Amino acid sequence: MSLPQQIRDESDFDQLPHNIPVSATIADIEEKKGFIDYYRFVVEVKTKGGGKYLIYRRYREFFNLHQILESKYSPEDPDRSSPNTCILPPLPGKIYIGNKREIAESRIPELNTYIKRLLGLPTWILLDETLRMFFYQTEQDSQHEPRALRRLRPQTRKVKTVITQKKDIFSSPRAEAMFDFRGNGKAELNLRRGEVIFLLRRVNADWLEGTVNNQTGIFPESFVKIIKPLPDSDSEGENGGHTYSCLRCFLLTPSGIETRDVCVQEDLNIQPTYKDLLNVFKVDDIAVNYRDPEGDLIRILDDEDVQLMLKEARGQQGKVNRPVNQFPWELQVTMSSDFSVYNTELTMAIMYQMTSYHTS
Repeated sequence: MSLPQQIRDESDFDQLPHNIPVSATIADIEEKKGFIDYYRFVVEVKTKGGGKYLIYRRYREFFNLHQILESKYSPEDPDRSSPNTCILPPLPGKIYIGNKREIAESRIPELNTYIKRLLGLPTWILLDETLRMFFYQTEQDSQHEPRALRRLRPQTRKVKTVITQKKDIFSSPRAEAMFDFRGNGKAELNLRRGEVIFLLRRVNADWLEGTVNNQTGIFPESFVKIIKPLPDSDSEGENGGHTYSCLRCFLLTPSGIETRDVCVQEDLNIQPTYKDLLNVFKVDDIAVNYRDPEGDLIRILDDEDVQLMLKEARGQQGKVNRPVNQFPWELQVTMSSDFSVYNTELTMAIMYQMTSYHTS
């Protein structure tokens, strides 16, 4: 770079506002458990004025940013520069198959390189409104409590575990199950109403870890009544700030009905799509259904059916005793080829509707 060019660039940088992002590093990834599970990148942003904060972005947000910047600033001929154009750094491509966590982990080095080169572009690019909004800390970002932040956390020595004598179980923190709960995975406990769970720690604002029937796992606090609370030191939680809601599901199989509670990081008032409901189970060849007020099983085929289910569920609210964080509607899951579970008069109508839906 020539000396006049260097002096001009340094002068332009000095004139930038203090809240302009000038560097950023991915500190960690976090899993977001909703109707569709995905990973977000935890990005530490530093501004020209010395400010520092965290933002949370999905890969598709990086992708959308890159597309907008390309449409604005990429020259039509990469070999010939022109005013108000700039060669953008390459963004890591989309990956469609593989373990989501492994994909997110593998993207970190490439995305860090992309961010570094992006924020190293000419100063007039840094003033772009789309770029500034991407690195801007939203209210939701500021309220989110970060976790371990592995790439920013200093190394610590291992602390030797001290084994203490076992306490009398009747003096231990404990809770009574007020509702049945069927865990969705090995990490979650199965609870029956009336069982006493001995509490080990608070996981976050909504979940506890405890022991029952010689099994240890986590469970939603809204399903239990606290008999003796945890000490304050164990009640703060490590990953607070999340709100979990539980969806009661019934899996109808030839051997009987299996009840399962699927807990997702979604608000109770959310209006999921048909695709969202299918993604809850991650199994092929299934159908999702609900029961109407008459007790008949109704198959869900599209978003309009989901809206009808939610409308009918609102009409039934207050008639069923539920945990405070349980959705007011329930899903009945069957095999897509099984029509024997439906009211005989409805079966032909469903098959006709499905044929029309798939051929339209």
